Amino acid sequence: QVQLVESGGGLVQPGGSLRLSCTASGITFSIHIMRWYRQAPGKERELIAGINSSGGSNHADSVKGRFTISRDNPKKTVYLQMNSLKPEDSAVYYCNAFFSNGILSNTYWGQGTRVTVSS
Repeated sequence: QVQLVESGGGLVQPGGSLRLSCTASGITFSIHIMRWYRQAPGKERELIAGINSSGGSNHADSVKGRFTISRDNPKKTVYLQMNSLKPEDSAVYYCNAFFSNGILSNTYWGQGTRVTVSS
């Protein structure tokens, strides 16, 4: 059974920081591309960061320079360090694991963790 369990969300003031974690089980974590998405009320789910099996990463323009994705393969965990948070960063944040070898593909989602940025 595959599980992605996010943690680390909560309420933070503007300008503050949070670190989200997503721990996987039931998959060969190291071969999966790991991504963080977020969805604010009334908006579509947005891809904000991804990291491949080798550690190469990219970030959406909306979070570049403030958020950093990283992974720890032995711990089967992906992180999202969020600094300089803004009210518009408030959303439910989802972890995603994706694998494709051209023949087989899998994608898995976590249950989400809520981040609220407010004074």
